[in-house]
Amino acid sequence: MALTRPGDTRWSSHEKTLLRLLTLYPCVIEVLEYIETSAWEPIHKTQANGLQLYMKSFKFVFYLHLMKHILGVTNLLCVALQRKNQDILNAVELVRSTKEELQRYRLEGFDSLLKDVTSFCDKYDIEMINMEDEHVDPKNRRRKTNITNRHHFVVNNFNTVLDMQIQELGNRFNEVTTNLLTCMSSLSPRDNFSSFNKLNLLKLAEMYPYDFTFDEKDKLIDELGHYISNMKRDSRFDNLNGVSDLAKRMVETRKHIEYQLVYRLIKLSLVLPVATASVERSFSSMKLVKTELRNRMGDGYMNDSCICYIENEFLQQVSVESVMQRFQKMKTRRQQL
Repeated sequence: MALTRPGDTRWSSHEKTLLRLLTLYPCVIEVLEYIETSAWEPIHKTQANGLQLYMKSFKFVFYLHLMKHILGVTNLLCVALQRKNQDILNAVELVRSTKEELQRYRLEGFDSLLKDVTSFCDKYDIEMINMEDEHVDPKNRRRKTNITNRHHFVVNNFNTVLDMQIQELGNRFNEVTTNLLTCMSSLSPRDNFSSFNKLNLLKLAEMYPYDFTFDEKDKLIDELGHYISNMKRDSRFDNLNGVSDLAKRMVETRKHIEYQLVYRLIKLSLVLPVATASVERSFSSMKLVKTELRNRMGDGYMNDSCICYIENEFLQQVSVESVMQRFQKMKTRRQQL
């Protein structure tokens, strides 16, 4: 077991880092003590001493347990949003449940958090502070704050951090965005179009007033009825994974000509998820493939390398023998591989 380096695009790695730090806390302190006494550079000794003092403080333990719990609550939502094949309805429900759980923890969770912090401090001989004593500002110790330590950690730390998390979720997943995602999910062809909902699709059209005229909205009502009846009977539309597969199959079967308004809704839905986690992860992989030492890499070679890196789970299913055979058949060679 080792400390996990947190990643920029995988927020669940931050939770794993904190969990490892809790488990390896005595080992980390021991390493810092060794660096303080045995390091060659004075600056390393000073840094190790400063880290020790901070990690042995009540404030560090409090923040460590607080962020561990917050990241634990949001971890399920982070994992769901990072899946390549996202279930929009389940993701929306996870957003709601995450907000509710954070709000409940804000109202009822401080005492349980303080209990965990106290237990951790007793286990590793960390000095506790009295919650009823007057809080002392470390930047100006002579100035009176007129608040207790409990008030400082509850109001200025605990509530503030949780309010920031709840507000961030609210800004990213507001009511308009949630309704838009819910309406989009009605286009999903999975399980023989089980998520189809005519009212949600009409609401989706209402959200695009410049793309649908008043007459087209009336025609869309009748077109949706013909569309769903045709799709469920046509075996060519079975076992589709998402809206993108549906759009391709409609073009292949020329259904996009018969159902032009529905196809317009599908195209609008495909434009929205342009910044999903998989896309962000693809851009992150480019930094690993095209480095300063390989900055003259051509577009074709870089695309092939990025595909191998991004889709490594599928690439692992390809055997070495099949690669050798394909390479051998590309042209006549002097020697058989």
